[in-house]
Amino acid sequence: MYVFKKTKIKIFWGNSAMLRKKECVAMLLAGGQGSRLYALTSNIAKPAVSFGAKYRIIDFPLSNCINSGIDTVGVLTQYQPLVLNEYVGNGQPWDLDRTFGGVHILSPYEAKTDTSWYKGTANAIYQNIRFMKMYDPEYVLILSGDHIYKMDYDKMLQAHKAANADCTIACMQVPFEEASRFGILNTNPDGTIYEFEEKPAKPKSNLASMGIYIFTASKLFKYLEEDDKDPNSEKDFGKNILPNMLNKGERMYSYRFEGYWKDVGTISSLWEANMDLLGVVPNFELSDREHEIHSRSPLAPPAFVEGEIVNSIVATGCEAEGRIVNSVIGTDCVIEKGAEVCDSVLMGNITVRAGAKINYAIIDEDVTIGEKAIVGAPITEAKKVTGKTNGITVLGRGINVKKNGKISAGEIVDKDV
Repeated sequence: MYVFKKTKIKIFWGNSAMLRKKECVAMLLAGGQGSRLYALTSNIAKPAVSFGAKYRIIDFPLSNCINSGIDTVGVLTQYQPLVLNEYVGNGQPWDLDRTFGGVHILSPYEAKTDTSWYKGTANAIYQNIRFMKMYDPEYVLILSGDHIYKMDYDKMLQAHKAANADCTIACMQVPFEEASRFGILNTNPDGTIYEFEEKPAKPKSNLASMGIYIFTASKLFKYLEEDDKDPNSEKDFGKNILPNMLNKGERMYSYRFEGYWKDVGTISSLWEANMDLLGVVPNFELSDREHEIHSRSPLAPPAFVEGEIVNSIVATGCEAEGRIVNSVIGTDCVIEKGAEVCDSVLMGNITVRAGAKINYAIIDEDVTIGEKAIVGAPITEAKKVTGKTNGITVLGRGINVKKNGKISAGEIVDKDV
């Protein structure tokens, strides 16, 4: 049985009925294509990609919300939403199946005056402004659906209120050589932001935005409405909303995060985040009861293990008779006797036949690797391969690799071999 924090609901008594409002609602951006994950997102949205043997990426922000006392979440979907929509369902695994609030899937829809896909992050939120206003919130939390981390958003909200801020941006220090990949905050000693640079070529600091924002709702609605009327806007938070607020002198603060956080938008970062589960990484214990990550993982019997397992995670429902080293093996996988899996991520319902060898690879769900097939190359050899995946071999969903088939290091495969 799970124990969750109390929901924050303000209650007002009217003449004839009880009217309720939420202090804070969350808007989760989950509609991106995730093109840098290649075959892994050919048929599903990036937040629905499997992670860590029993989770999907979207489990993290949804769990963070309920663990932080936020029980009203809009999930904005667009690209290949079928698997994601089915997975989220009514929100029961995250205690988000509520009669007032809960989780809501928000897709683009036909309106009386306009019909369009989401044009950018700001436009996606703007198109759902009526959803937010329905709960009359004092604050709105904006989240991305492609990050692995555990965070108490309530602490950030309290900091936002204490500073009387109009916008608070979660941030953390990153290596200077990586800073150009992020929105960069330039701040004063008291944490106020005086400049925001979206992916600058020559960053002035290494304080990177995590893509997590808390807005005072009235300010957010004002700037979204103004942005929608601007024909020159790119409809983006980093490029438009945040700079516009700074230029007009709004109170904007940084909120420093010290825990584990990983943007898993590339093959390399997704592999690294999975491998982090196998090592000693501070603040990255997923079974922590104080801040547990919940998932809609399938019911399955305990894993049947007769093979050699070295520094690996093997999920329930697996049959492991082969050799598994430094790997993350998802639910219902079968590793037959004589097969080897090293330095790899197998996402679920994968069969590796006898004599097959898998090295330095990420393999999506519902894949069969035939007898004596070879996928990838040993990690020391594969890392010498240049290309889109830095030597990691990637197999998409539903692929069959025939007996004696071979897939070289760094290949991206989305059809049978």
